[in-house]
Order: sequence, then C-alpha cells, then structure tokens
Amino acid sequence: MTDQLKNWNRPHYCMGGGDPFLFYVVYGSVPTDFKISQSKYHFSGIPDGVELMTYGPHSNPEIPGSFREGYLWDELSNNDAQLAKLVAAQDECLILRGTVEDPADLNYFRNVVGLVQWLIDTGGVAVYDPQSFKWWAARDWHDSAFVSDSGSPRQHVVILMSEADDGEWFHTRGLRKYGRPDLSIHRVPPESRDAVAKLLNRLIEFQAFGGVIEDGEAVRSNALPDEMTCHHRGDFEDPDFNNTHIEITWPD
Repeated sequence: MTDQLKNWNRPHYCMGGGDPFLFYVVYGSVPTDFKISQSKYHFSGIPDGVELMTYGPHSNPEIPGSFREGYLWDELSNNDAQLAKLVAAQDECLILRGTVEDPADLNYFRNVVGLVQWLIDTGGVAVYDPQSFKWWAARDWHDSAFVSDSGSPRQHVVILMSEADDGEWFHTRGLRKYGRPDLSIHRVPPESRDAVAKLLNRLIEFQAFGGVIEDGEAVRSNALPDEMTCHHRGDFEDPDFNNTHIEITWPD
C-alpha cells in the first residue's frame, strides 16, 4: 500500500540544506484507536524524529491551556470568536513535534498533513501552528492543506508586513518546517509591495522544494532594484522567526 502513495517530491533538493522542525497542536478529543487508513490519509507512518503526545485532564492538564494566551490567542479571539470559543471548550489536545533529518522529499510532510487530518476526523476541532502564527479551523485544514498533492508551501508559510521608519519590513515565518531559513526584506517602499511579495513566494517554494540560497547570492527580478543580495542571519532562538533567516538587502 505504501508504494501506491503519491510522492511529494523536492525537485530542487540539495543535500545538507537543513533539518525540518515540525510543531502542531490539535485540539479536541484524543482517539482511542490509532488505526489510520494509508490510502485515505496518504499516510505511511509518523516520520522518524517526530513524536505524537497527548495531553488532557489526566496527563499534564495545564498543557491545553498554555497555548490559549498571548498575542496569537488574542488575535484569534478578536478575529474568529467562534473558533476561539470552540478551542476554549476543549480540555484535551495532541502535540505533533520533532525534527526530521535532511529529507530528500516531502513525504514526511505528507504524512504529518494526513495524520493531522485523521486527528481532525476522529474528534479534532482546530489546529494551532505556532511556527506560522496560524490557527486552522478543521475545514480550512482539509481544504487548504490536506487536498494538496504536493505540499502547498504557500499555505504553510506566512508573509508578514510591519511598518518601520525607513519603509516596510516583509518577513516570513514557517520555513523551518522545510528545514530552510525564513526570509526578510527591510526598507521596502510602498510601490514595491507586490513585486516583493511575488519574490518571497517564489523563494518560499524554491526552498520548500529543496533549494538552497547561498550566502551572498544575488536576487534576480526585473521588477526590483539591482544589487539586492542574500545574507544568512540569526539562529533558532530569534523571536522574530524562531528560525535562522536570510536578509535580502535593499540597495541604497
């Protein structure tokens, strides 16, 4: 059966690019029977290095509530009160967490996506993705993540924009799921917003599908200034990314 599952390929894969780190919290009732249909959920097993842990009233009861506080929870409560109310009513959650060693394909991610969908279908009501600053309603996960046949990196990596005194700062979160650095561009003028967003989406997919951006590499885009270059920065403790990142310099 495993041989019949569709491969999620990484056509730009370069060995040594990095190790993906995964972290998802699924709120809802914990399944009592962990028999998963391989064909229905495109699942061949939990990836090596990833663990599935359950928490609730009888096992670390404080864990489900620990994610229902802070900025991201406040944003959910303000923007989707119905989903926040549903999550607040849950006293159980499952955490899928771990590191996968430099995979040459995205089958590890296919397995995780399918496993999360199965957890939803067996009682889960919402998925929290702290790496991408995102709460998924059950239907959204199915329609935007599970139905994909390639990984849909743009659904799992978010592009954020922040105002600054010297222009706008565009930056991503979520590329650590693919073992790649996030992206950052400071000093973006308003007229270049669309071009920068297109560039970041292109680089998100290039990296997620295995590509590696070298330090000092030049950016090629007819819609953006010449002399933009990429420079590796930061570490996994950087609170802006929880990941290393590539700073793409905007020329003077």
